Formats: sequence, C-alpha cells, structure tokens
Amino acid sequence: MTFQFLDPHALLLFWGLPLLAALLVVHGQRRARKLRLFNQDSDAGLLWLLVTLARHTLLFVALALIIIALARPAWQQKPTKVKREGRDVVFMLDVSRSMLAEDLSPNRLERAKLAIMDCVERLQGDRVSLVAFAGSAKVRCPLTMDYGFFRQMLERLSTDMEVKGGTNIGDSLRLVQQEVFDNQVKAYKDIILITDGEDHESFPVNAAEAVGDEGIRLIVIGLGDERQGQPIPIIDEQGRRRNLTYEGKEVATKLDAATLAKIALATPGGRYLPVNTGAIDLGQVYLDLIAGDAKRQLAEETIENFDEKFQYFLGVALLLLIVEMLLLTTQNKGMARK
Repeated sequence: MTFQFLDPHALLLFWGLPLLAALLVVHGQRRARKLRLFNQDSDAGLLWLLVTLARHTLLFVALALIIIALARPAWQQKPTKVKREGRDVVFMLDVSRSMLAEDLSPNRLERAKLAIMDCVERLQGDRVSLVAFAGSAKVRCPLTMDYGFFRQMLERLSTDMEVKGGTNIGDSLRLVQQEVFDNQVKAYKDIILITDGEDHESFPVNAAEAVGDEGIRLIVIGLGDERQGQPIPIIDEQGRRRNLTYEGKEVATKLDAATLAKIALATPGGRYLPVNTGAIDLGQVYLDLIAGDAKRQLAEETIENFDEKFQYFLGVALLLLIVEMLLLTTQNKGMARK
C-alpha cells in the first residue's frame, strides 16, 4: 500500500506546534500561580495540574491531526486508464497596426485577446495553438494542452512583434496548414481567425480553399467598423500619441467584411461572425460550433488515483476537542466550588 500527502506543503504548519506547546505551558503556570492551589490543598493542586496537562495534550494532538488532514493524506492507490479526446484548434490573431484602432474598447487587439482568454476557459480537452500574423506569420504556441503556456504566449502578443507590417491572411493560412496541423488526418481541425481583414494581395480565398481541402474549418471573427474608417493611434519616438500617417496622409482602417465572409465560406462548415464594433462571447461560439463536434483520441495514459482519508483525521481531532471542552467545563466547575 502506497501512502502519500497530496498537499505536503500544509505540513509546514507543524513548525508552529512547538510555539503552541510553549504558550500552553506558560498559560498553565500562570493559572496555577493565580489560583494558588498548591498553598491550599496539595491533592486538589495535583489533580488540577493533571487535568490541565491532559487538556493541553488533547488540544496539541487535535491540532496536529488537523494539520495532517490539511495535507490530504491518501492511500489505496489504483491505476486508471484515461482517454483524452478533442479537436485541434488554432487561434490566428491579427497583430497588424490596424488592430490598434479604438472602435472597440480599449482597441481591437486587446478585445480579441480577452475573447480568446474567455474561450480557453471553456475548452474541453482540445489541443490549442496560437499564430500571430500581420504581413507575415509566426507560430507563437504549437498545438498543446498546456493552457497555461498558451495564455502566457497570448498575453505577450502586441503590434511590436517581429513580423512584417500589413495584413497577409493568405500566406498565414498556408503556414498554419503546413507547420501546425498534422496533414495525415483530414478531420477534427478548426481555425479561429480574428482580424479586421483588408487583405487583397495574398489571395486569401484561394488559401482558404486549400485549407478546406485538408478538412480544416475556418471560423472567422471580423472586428472593426465596416462603414467608417478609423484612425490608427500610435506612440512616436518622442513618446507622443499621434495617428498613423502614410505619405503625409492619415491612415484609416475599416472592416473588410466581404472578403472575410468569402474566406470562411471557402471551407466546409465555415462560419463568418461579424462582430464589427459590438461584443462577442467567443467561449459560447466554441461551445456552439466546436465543442459538440466529432473528436479524435489525442492520448491515452494511466494515472494513479489515491483515495483521500483526511476525514478520519478530522473526525478524531473533533472528538479530542470535544473531550478537551468537557474537561475544561468540569475543571472550571471544580474551581468555582473551591
């Protein structure tokens, strides 16, 4: 039989027990001097001392048992086989400067990152990957079930990353197809593309069709004002805030909904969701469109389950505390009669 503590850090509380023992001894000595039992009745004094010692011992042992319970003792180890099933989900996030437009608060990029964070909270065993793109693309997180690492990579995304300027959706889709997904399996794959569009040079629709031929579904989230162009705020070299300009003219960006819709519909089951300047619950989108779809077995592993027994230690500790309280009540009544 294997025994272990599932939360061994709680055992550090044992360092406080010697201090407690010292406090109990000092308290007992002060009570004895105050009552002056030894000067009145040696037998009563000895009895009072024995009862006090018994009470303090019960209290000390009870607290020790509580600490052991907090450390979650467990035994009766049982091997259990667990099958992990899920889909492969790639989040493609536009980090071009146009994503700094503030038609969504605080801006398009930060709103997209918050939406992805919400989605990750609701994942149900899927592997996830993160690809940042602008004029070029870079895999920031390969397919993984380590959601903590994924969140760290997502938090670090900004428009200052080492990628070319512009918005190159087509070549970015081709990179995902070639470097992220396993091309031997033509199913169980999704790309969630979050962008404001504005790409006409990399043939994004053709790239989407090629992605669809590999059994990959595209869910495209369009961010930004579709009707009116928005300025792109930046911080210049002097640390001043100004709007981005090109050849002396202020650059304006707006959502290219038509192109994004074509990209999504070029894949089997693809969906285009025009958020525009509104709100989106990407976690609910995941639950509605991805979570219920067919999954493949990602891994099978054997885990060791331990049967926790902390309740036994808590039960004995409670019983000892009740006995200590009864002794204290009896001792106080005896002192009152004296």
